[in-house]
Amino acid sequence: MPKGLPFQLDHYLELVDWSGRLLNPRKRGCIAGNTPPILDRLGISPKHWLYLNRNFESRFKGLVGSVKVVQQACSHLNKRWVHGIGDCRRFLSAISR
Repeated sequence: MPKGLPFQLDHYLELVDWSGRLLNPRKRGCIAGNTPPILDRLGISPKHWLYLNRNFESRFKGLVGSVKVVQQACSHLNKRWVHGIGDCRRFLSAISR
């Protein structure tokens, strides 16, 4: 049996989005039908998403997220430097949370 998912990752994400939209809208966890696709909501290009899935652990050694959030966390933790901040900027710059 092959390792990993038996189909392409972008198709899997579409399935997750689609199945989330099928849930009862009154229940928690439902994704509204007019919600943009998941990668658009995250602000991550499909190319970067695939790269990060294959190389996540080698690119990030600690904190991960938008540059703003990582910088806030560093300040809170009294850290002056974090490994991977450049990759946060490169791959996750559109994330505003």
